[in-house]
Amino acid sequence: MEETGREAGRSRPTRSKGIPIRNGVIRIAAIAMIAAVALPLGILAWREQAERSRTLVSGTLLPQPRPVAEFALTGDDGKPFTRAGLLGRWTVVFVGYTHCPDVCPTTLSQLKAAKAGLGPDAARLAVLFMSVDPERDAPDHLGRYVRYFDKDFRAVTGPADALTALGRQLGFVFVKNPAAEGEGYGIDHSAELILVDPKARLAGYLTPPFRAEALAADFETILRKQVAP
Repeated sequence: MEETGREAGRSRPTRSKGIPIRNGVIRIAAIAMIAAVALPLGILAWREQAERSRTLVSGTLLPQPRPVAEFALTGDDGKPFTRAGLLGRWTVVFVGYTHCPDVCPTTLSQLKAAKAGLGPDAARLAVLFMSVDPERDAPDHLGRYVRYFDKDFRAVTGPADALTALGRQLGFVFVKNPAAEGEGYGIDHSAELILVDPKARLAGYLTPPFRAEALAADFETILRKQVAP
């Protein structure tokens, strides 16, 4: 009986070595199966996220931002405003003029409401009103006009040829039209909101009609977006 016990004692180590090895093989196989399933799902989720990042509620982000070349305008403080003024944070550019009877004041009011909805993140977004009526919109007048809507809004203007050249870069147009009554004039102009990223590159457009809630959602999206070099 003692010999039988010793035989049994000798056989136990042989079995105890085999079990961990088998368990290890099973764990490795399980991990491989999980990875085989998770990796394609991860790639799919990444692609879906990348696609969503280009789609906004009110417009579209360009697949590849386009650098904005140097330009020279005048800010509402009377100082030169150049490409450097667009660096450092996202900028929403809106083209118009202070005598605009409807589109401009309506859009600036919507921008004010949308920006207010961002809370503390509002400081990371600049709104730039670009007047295409340099004849009537002197810098000090521009400053009073935009600050009526929001104290942080800025405005610029410049010679018609400089504005036309910048319009070719940013994709906006404007046309001066005599008033129907024969006195004064109006200006037909693009009504899109132009998105410029913190590296001063054209990044996308938001198109009317606008809703403040949708604009706020789009602004949150672009503020979360990682800016590619």
